[in-house]
Amino acid sequence: MSNVEYVVSACLCGHPTRYDGAAKPAVPALTALVESGCALPVCPECMGGLPTPRPPAEIQGDRVVNAVGVDVTEQYRRGAEQVLALCLQHGITKAILKQNSPSCGSRAVYDGTFSKRLVAGRGVTAALLEQHGIRVFDESNWQEKTNASG
Repeated sequence: MSNVEYVVSACLCGHPTRYDGAAKPAVPALTALVESGCALPVCPECMGGLPTPRPPAEIQGDRVVNAVGVDVTEQYRRGAEQVLALCLQHGITKAILKQNSPSCGSRAVYDGTFSKRLVAGRGVTAALLEQHGIRVFDESNWQEKTNASG
């Protein structure tokens, strides 16, 4: 049995997987989870076949469209399905995903107008994982929620 408990957005661990190709500063506690073997880093967008860098994308209704008007819904769905398969394969029941992302946002996503406005909503991967009983947290609430509820 694996001791892997989480999938974690790779960008939160300092991997340069963001749409702009940049690496954000790693969240030390999340990097430690990966290094200890308790978490697997994932990037649903890359896993779905999108390059890095890539045009930013936002959810528009039931589609994901990038800033140059290309529908990338299929790549987002494919990446979400691959993350779900990884969770099921390893018995992972918790995910710590990057807030506001069209893949990973669990409470808010950008509104689809590329105006930097946030609205309540879930990204494609976060929604699929939650539909399959995987608890989704973000970088700001994972410690308090996972510690309080097991």
